[in-house]
Amino acid sequence: MVTQTDQQAGRSLDELVGIAKQVSSAVQTVISGKAGAVRLALTVLLAEGHILIEDVPGVGKTQLAKALARSIDCSVRRVQFTPDLLPSDITGVNAYNQELREFEFKPGPIFANIVLGDEINRASPKTQSALLESMEERQVTVDGSTYQLEPPFMVIATQNPVEMEGTYPLPEAQRDRFMSRISIGYPDRVSELAMLDSHGGGSPLDELTPVAHVSDIRALVAAVREVHVSVSIRQYIIDLVNATRTAAELRLGASPRAALHLLRASRAHAALDGRDFVIPDDVQALAIPVLAHRLLPSAEAMVGRELPDQVLSSIIQRLPSR
Repeated sequence: MVTQTDQQAGRSLDELVGIAKQVSSAVQTVISGKAGAVRLALTVLLAEGHILIEDVPGVGKTQLAKALARSIDCSVRRVQFTPDLLPSDITGVNAYNQELREFEFKPGPIFANIVLGDEINRASPKTQSALLESMEERQVTVDGSTYQLEPPFMVIATQNPVEMEGTYPLPEAQRDRFMSRISIGYPDRVSELAMLDSHGGGSPLDELTPVAHVSDIRALVAAVREVHVSVSIRQYIIDLVNATRTAAELRLGASPRAALHLLRASRAHAALDGRDFVIPDDVQALAIPVLAHRLLPSAEAMVGRELPDQVLSSIIQRLPSR
């Protein structure tokens, strides 16, 4: 259970639910009818992960990322990924200072609490790989010098489907560093009609003000780390991950990092429900968004158009929860 004092633990959980509801409400003033996507984004934020928002153009990928960033009073930087973008344009560069007669480091946009990477798969794989160290180790190394990134640190990347023109597929190593993939999808009729009313004369994003401070997020992240995960739940997570590695429909299963991400996300999911312990429902709710984007289908599955999401769904159904 939570190791803090009873008063601090109760306040932390109450604060978590209260602030999460405020942030969720703020984001949904911009993105209506997508409560599930907003909840998943908050889960990843509190689990210290990164989000990959993948969908066709025009469904609100960038709006969701910007709304989440603006709802928190923290440093935010945006990177528009293009084919001519260089790794140094993201990480920073050592520039010669004429007055001091020495080189000094000019930080790139990666030095922020929330980094918005728009259309990440329009940059070359060389530039995409510039994010690998920062996403995993929370640090950046330039010319032999290492610089730490201030917590919380989160990359929210958007991308169009690989079939779209001018896109490069993300390397497996980078996909594995994203805790979750979100697919927004088209809005329903009611939500789209509401969007025409609210966005027709301007953008609600311009009126969005922060409802949480960066210190609140740090406190919430610390509270999520203390959520209890029983041995049986941990074994269930391992069973799920191992099942993807032995499935005939998959040629690449989930990595050990994927199991760790699923554990952290389950803690955040439980905390958002006001619980200080994880149950199998938390794991099952997050298994597909956390694991599916890391899996590669076999040649036979591709011919039969069997997606990793479908394979995972069948694994969840047949695998007993402990």
